[in-house]
Amino acid sequence: MTAFSAMSRRAVPAATIALATLLGACDLKVTNPGPLLDTDLNNASAIPALVNGMGGDLSNAIGNYLTRGSLAALELRHSGNFAAERKFAAGDIAPEDVNGDWARMHTARYVAEAGLVRMKTVLGDAFETNANTPRAYLYAGFANRFLGENVCNAVYDGGPALPSSTHFVRAESLFTRALTIARALNNTALTNAALAGRAQVYANQGKWTEAAADAALVPVAFRHNAVFSINTTRENMDLATQTISRREVTVWNTVWVADRDSRVPYDTVKTGTTITKGQDGATNFFRQRKYITLGDPVALAKGTEMLLIRAEAALRANDVTNAMLFINQGRTAAALAPLTATTVADAYVHLMRERGAVLWLEGRRLFDLRRWLAEGRNTSLQGRSTCIPISLEERGANPNVSGAQ
Repeated sequence: MTAFSAMSRRAVPAATIALATLLGACDLKVTNPGPLLDTDLNNASAIPALVNGMGGDLSNAIGNYLTRGSLAALELRHSGNFAAERKFAAGDIAPEDVNGDWARMHTARYVAEAGLVRMKTVLGDAFETNANTPRAYLYAGFANRFLGENVCNAVYDGGPALPSSTHFVRAESLFTRALTIARALNNTALTNAALAGRAQVYANQGKWTEAAADAALVPVAFRHNAVFSINTTRENMDLATQTISRREVTVWNTVWVADRDSRVPYDTVKTGTTITKGQDGATNFFRQRKYITLGDPVALAKGTEMLLIRAEAALRANDVTNAMLFINQGRTAAALAPLTATTVADAYVHLMRERGAVLWLEGRRLFDLRRWLAEGRNTSLQGRSTCIPISLEERGANPNVSGAQ
């Protein structure tokens, strides 16, 4: 990613106010103060807005990626007219097709990490006790986790291409800081979010004992979200746009059509008695119903996933009994019948399906399929792209990655 200067000028335009002249004798002059300078944010009163901006950038990155990520991970099928999405669906993720996603993902990471540096400077000794500090660490942690699960290589601010797993190492440290401060502030919700986030990246690094320990502390009903809104287009959740306002992707011809699950809601759209076609005019359109408004939230972490982390940790220790216990606790929470298995192989089939249902359309499936392919447990991505390559724009702007694969 191209480096940004911490002292660069930020485009934070003031609202333009149109005034009508009332009672001709009144002089209602308005002076436009112009854009805010970067230094204007260097005060404690600006910290809540700064941290809200971190959350907004993370949501923007996730919301815009979900459609393409879900196609690449076979959670949805292409039914529209967009060329890049068609290639993602075919398992061909090319550098020229990921410029926007790459930039948004790294913007979310950079803004959160640079924002933490600013907060330390502005708040000084009050940094550790400020209620916004653990939130900022969480945004930085989830931004790194999101990158690590979806990109092929990590690239930091104009540096060289590194293993994508370096994002997990970075996220682990960030979540640990969030946890320490949230606990000191007695903030239960943020404590659970930090534990859940750290459990995710522990698992992604193969630290299954540590992952299970953190996951065990998170309530089953817990959920921590990326927030969206209907206020502006930028705040919309784009996957909802592509399936509510348009018909660009469909559940038709995915595994969930034959294997119905209440955690994978969709409906068959019909015109009269005929199944409606997608934007391409040819593909049956089955509309996802997990996100039914443009402002619906997307889970960053939740307690039901924690059960599955504990289940996978048990399976990696050849403990089928406890693995199925955790799997079925999650199914009970969803009012579903329990499953049975007597071997690790059979239990893994259940686990892989359960993670697919619990995390459906949350931008998590591609990494699961990628790691299971590497382990020889699942061949769904055989012959397909398994991650987002370094973007064409990054390659052009960053000489340290110009020759990267």
